[in-house]
Amino acid sequence: MSEIIISPSILSADFMNLEQEINDVKEAGADWIHIDVMDGHFVPNITIGVPVVKSIRKKTDMFLDTHLMIENPEKYIESFAKSGSDLITFHLEACRDEKHAKEVIQLIKSSGKKCGISIKPATEAIRTFRYLDDVDLVLIMTVEPGFGGQEFMHECAMKIPQIVEKAKKELIIQVDGGINNITAKICTSLGANSLVAGSYVYGSDDYRKRIDELKNRTWK
Repeated sequence: MSEIIISPSILSADFMNLEQEINDVKEAGADWIHIDVMDGHFVPNITIGVPVVKSIRKKTDMFLDTHLMIENPEKYIESFAKSGSDLITFHLEACRDEKHAKEVIQLIKSSGKKCGISIKPATEAIRTFRYLDDVDLVLIMTVEPGFGGQEFMHECAMKIPQIVEKAKKELIIQVDGGINNITAKICTSLGANSLVAGSYVYGSDDYRKRIDELKNRTWK
């Protein structure tokens, strides 16, 4: 079985001890750190912005997987790139049309960063197809974006094989929302190769055990 990229979401971490929380999941085997950026408009919650990403970059060499759940993403690409993000993912629903989306993709790529696109639960997989050759990652949301700890929406997982069928071999297909040892197995069996997990990892007292489960090392 191919290696699964595990990207713990700091949305579920203890922000009073964020440096330690990041170090702990790194030590436990996490591959990336997932940073959820919400603006209170595109989604009904406000989280963190550029200053926090910049501070995180100063304290870790981990790959920073920055997920923009914001309106007008083109206005903030340069700032997040300069802050130290390694991959910047934006929502297709935040774009007016295909031309707008391609402009945002080009902004990210011209900044020297990897580029991801994301879709909400109500958006069909076909919406991603025209961009698959231009991006490094597609993020499928299996909960409504905005808050952690929601229940996994099984019907959303069926977008995974639809994208796999159209994707280039090296495309990273990431799933975010309600990920645990059971839903991770569903997603990876359908073709996902990256999992975002917040409360499942950070809500545990054994980060290594949870990350091992998500990487399929302990499944029989």
